[in-house]
Amino acid sequence: MNLRDKFKKADKDSILTQTLSVKCVKIADEFAIGFKDWCDTKGRFWIGANTTKELLEIYKKEKQL
Repeated sequence: MNLRDKFKKADKDSILTQTLSVKCVKIADEFAIGFKDWCDTKGRFWIGANTTKELLEIYKKEKQL
């Protein structure tokens, strides 16, 4: 499931705005942790050749996000 789908599902499942906010923060946190872990392993080989934004695009493409 890509990020857009996760946010749409959170929106549909949330009755209260506060609940939606909590779910969105959780989705963003999971994404950030995944990106950081990827950079610690695979991404470090790309550093120097790519900007952080380019690394993020490579990560999203590989994870189909």
